[in-house]
Amino acid sequence: MSGRQRIAAAFDAARADGRRAALMPYMMGGFPDLRRARAIGEAYVRAGADLIELGFPFSDPLADGPVIHAAGVRALRAGVHVHDVLALGAALAQDVPVVAMCYANPLLALGAERFADGLAAAGISGLIVPDLPLEESDAVLEACDPRGVALVPLAAPTTTPERLEAIGARARGFVYAVTLTGTTGERGRLDGSLAALIARVRAATAVPVAVGFGIATAQQVTAAADAGADGVIIGSRLVRAVGEGEDVEGLVRSFAAALAQAASG
Repeated sequence: MSGRQRIAAAFDAARADGRRAALMPYMMGGFPDLRRARAIGEAYVRAGADLIELGFPFSDPLADGPVIHAAGVRALRAGVHVHDVLALGAALAQDVPVVAMCYANPLLALGAERFADGLAAAGISGLIVPDLPLEESDAVLEACDPRGVALVPLAAPTTTPERLEAIGARARGFVYAVTLTGTTGERGRLDGSLAALIARVRAATAVPVAVGFGIATAQQVTAAADAGADGVIIGSRLVRAVGEGEDVEGLVRSFAAALAQAASG
């Protein structure tokens, strides 16, 4: 099964299991260290994650807020490299589809084909490159497609209808719908126009729509499902929990329960 097929199967399985949305927790590769990062990913799986978003640490993560930025800096200072994160992804991909999140600089430094080779060899199913413009994505898409790796695009509340049509037509795996303008980080509430954003994205693509940025509580997970999301991504809240020594498995379990309740309620 290709990475694209594994992603599609994960969304289908979530629906077949009676949940309205798949759960996709984020983790920073190599944070707080490589050994514990693997344990965190395994805890995500036990707690009910359908997919895992795996961040590659980068020194200047333009889309990320201070929590994820600090985690990436710590991983880099500990000497974590691309091959370390690929090995971590390979271990976790034995249980659930893994979607890599990597900025353009380290990807292009290796070369799109070499990077896609690494993802495919590790069994990583997809790739998100938040600072890769649509107009400059051809080489990465052409490297990912024959290797079965889904290049997942992002759509924002400010994305124009014309641009959204182009994004949706080229989307692989799912579209990552950004719930707000700005960087990642916990928010007190979700934007009231989230349902309209999801509807706009869904009308422009044939793949599922997952939402992320700012989702930090079980109530917000439920709200995202109520708004029509096919998948829900939680990042900064979990990275902060790791840094503060919280029960991360229990936290992810609460998010999984929220999605089950959203479906049955």
